[in-house]
Amino acid sequence: MQQAAADPRGRESRGGEPGDEELSLAERAYRAIRDQLVMLDIRPGAPINEEQLAQSLGVGRTPVREALKRLQYERLITTYPRRGTFATDVNITDLAHISEVRLELEPLAAAQAARRATATDRARLTALRQELESVDSGGRDAAELMRLDLQVHRAVYAATRNPYLEDTLVRHDNLATRIWCLFVDRLSDMAGHVDEHGPLIEAIVAGDPDRAARLARSHVEGFERAVRAAI
Repeated sequence: MQQAAADPRGRESRGGEPGDEELSLAERAYRAIRDQLVMLDIRPGAPINEEQLAQSLGVGRTPVREALKRLQYERLITTYPRRGTFATDVNITDLAHISEVRLELEPLAAAQAARRATATDRARLTALRQELESVDSGGRDAAELMRLDLQVHRAVYAATRNPYLEDTLVRHDNLATRIWCLFVDRLSDMAGHVDEHGPLIEAIVAGDPDRAARLARSHVEGFERAVRAAI
């Protein structure tokens, strides 16, 4: 049996998001706070209160403190001397820089996922493909669509079996999603954007790296065009 790939920080990648029972308190705190920041549930510029976060997550302040150190490195929070810690602002001028990285690495990740995905990865991606089919039927609000988008991206990155590539792309996709959330009310076809993942997943599961890479690049290009059109 193939072992799960080790993450640079010592955790395992299992379909992108291991269950809570596999995670340390610090890792659980990190993921919970990270996704609140990514989805703008913690608004840009909002102060970060360690005690309140610890209480809301049901953990001590030490795991929260460890999580915040990682989140600062990932540009999701920032600390100012004598002022405190705050969620970083979402700056549209960062879009070009983020897209520049993703245009190179997303196709690489898709191709490597098509080559290296394990049976578990393919099963996870197939399940997400089935979930994507419900997007066409409507009934999904913007937040649900964006969470599904995050799940697909993270599952693809995990399937690369390259923890360094996965880690880099998760961070950049998080930053891109914050920009998306900021302009969500102006985006006309969110469901269509998310549904683009269907053919990409099919290419990965079929083991077609060239098609997967082309679709991934097109997806990133389409995202940037949609956001710029909404500004």
